[in-house]
Amino acid sequence: MFNYVKYQLVYLLTLPLIIGLTLGGNWLFLGFISAEIFIVAGDLWLGDDTKVASYKHPKWLNFQLYLALPVVLLINFLLLWSFADTDIFGYGAAITQLTGIDVLAARETNTIAGYVFAVLGCGLMTAVIATNIGHELTHRTSDKIALFIGRWLLAFSWDVGFSIEHVYGHHRYVGSSCDPATAPRGRNVYQHIIISTIKGNISAWELEKKRLQKQGRSVISLYNRYIRGLLMSLTLELAAYYLAGWVGMMVFTLNALFAKAILEIVNYMEHYGIVRDPASRVQPYHSWNTNKRISSWATFNLTRHSHHHAHGGVPFHQLKPYEDAPMMINGYLTTIFLTLIPPLWQKLMIPKVMEWDKHYASADELKLAEKANQQSGIKQLQQLDYSKIQT
Repeated sequence: MFNYVKYQLVYLLTLPLIIGLTLGGNWLFLGFISAEIFIVAGDLWLGDDTKVASYKHPKWLNFQLYLALPVVLLINFLLLWSFADTDIFGYGAAITQLTGIDVLAARETNTIAGYVFAVLGCGLMTAVIATNIGHELTHRTSDKIALFIGRWLLAFSWDVGFSIEHVYGHHRYVGSSCDPATAPRGRNVYQHIIISTIKGNISAWELEKKRLQKQGRSVISLYNRYIRGLLMSLTLELAAYYLAGWVGMMVFTLNALFAKAILEIVNYMEHYGIVRDPASRVQPYHSWNTNKRISSWATFNLTRHSHHHAHGGVPFHQLKPYEDAPMMINGYLTTIFLTLIPPLWQKLMIPKVMEWDKHYASADELKLAEKANQQSGIKQLQQLDYSKIQT
């Protein structure tokens, strides 16, 4: 039973956020701070999860994935409610009647700092739940229900194009210079967020354009999944405006951009510095992996990224830990924080990149690595000589 229940952790992490958004005032800090502490501390103290469980009832796991859509709708609604001038749908009055707590009066005590943490908390949960589960579901290209829910989840971060570029672009070109999501050596995370976002959307458009041209269909039409994705996100924006006016629309946009930024940070740390000839087969060592227990449970095994890239069609509950794969510095949230300090990130990752070259790279990849080292702008890498390394 526990093997099914453990993936509910991600939904339990939304409870402090829901409580904080409802109670207002200093409670607005609760969602973001509690999630950060729980995940980081849990990864540091509880170690790795290397178990591969068997599941007789995978439909229950699918239900847990589908549950993401109503949960994300709820937390985004509460975020808008906390900023609104009106009591949207009478939510505050209903909570006051039910609990005796005057949450509308409490909402009047909200501060700018509290609002900032409300957006951070909702953005984090939107990324962890909507983007991550949307990623899992949009890999199920033959399942119409999964695709429908997955694409709507990605719409909350203005990133339905991810379902195109990631599945048909990133998984094909990962580790190569053709892949927008693979950060070359020397690039910092702030550059990567912008570069990968722009190039990823261009790639999604080009992939969809090529698909439609093969079918003899117009690119500028509703047959275009990229255009439909933009319209989905626009629908959510208009709903935010309807519920909370221009402020609500702005808040929804900030929340979406923050969730999108988290996705690109995760891409950054999952693939930083790894090289691959796009003509060669993707192997488990072409991604950074981690088996930290809390990160794994909270992200439906996204952490088992090495297996995911070696076999992209494998559902999350069948992914293996691949303990011999190249490992990240720590769990996901801890590593995210480290990327935000570029000098510290480079100091920690340069030895790992050098180790990757030594123990994983093929002869052809060593040539690509040497070229990447010279282009990195990092003297420690530029001074390396791989001519004596035996592969």
